[in-house]
Amino acid sequence: MNYYLEITLLPNYEINLFSLWSKTFQQIHLGLVEMQDDQKRVPIGLSFPEYKMGEKFGVLGGKLRLFAPDEAALTRFDVTRRLSRLSDYVHCTGIRPVPDAVKGYAVYQREQPKTSKERLARRYAKRHNMDYEAALNSKVELSVKLEAGMKYEKTLMSYSEMPHQTIPTPFIRLKSLSSSNTFCLWIKKSEVENSNDGTFTTYGLSATATVPEF
Repeated sequence: MNYYLEITLLPNYEINLFSLWSKTFQQIHLGLVEMQDDQKRVPIGLSFPEYKMGEKFGVLGGKLRLFAPDEAALTRFDVTRRLSRLSDYVHCTGIRPVPDAVKGYAVYQREQPKTSKERLARRYAKRHNMDYEAALNSKVELSVKLEAGMKYEKTLMSYSEMPHQTIPTPFIRLKSLSSSNTFCLWIKKSEVENSNDGTFTTYGLSATATVPEF
């Protein structure tokens, strides 16, 4: 990755940081969808330079970087046009070369927690050929953890009634382009020693390709 640009989110009393992430990332995702090849791969990868993980939860911070192997890919993406409706709430730099000295490299990938009630409901809907809302509220046999100890018991309840389970990985709430349902995009960061070239998904994430940290 040789070139990058940086987006700074500027929340205010009209819109909080969480909502601004949703609106900004939705437009970034739409742009990456337009750039994908036949195998749904894109040349642009993302990083979150203020990403932090604590013991109980993580945060994305307020900055987003877009990386590409050449300047042409970022020029073609045209981030200013993509985020024109959010111009009062985001600041975009021009395209810059990646510094020669970097602190290291990181992999930013999508994490899909198995405990997410929304994810379980979507899988159930797909298996039974029904819409998401119906699946979310259908009574099914679920294994629920007992309050004391590590034991589970089976009980009949809907996915919407499942007890909330905290997932520490930071996420962005998005709307599906295919179904219009909202979902959480959990983003996991892993620091690595060496760079690894590759392509990215339409979320700008990858399980193997790295982006530089500086």
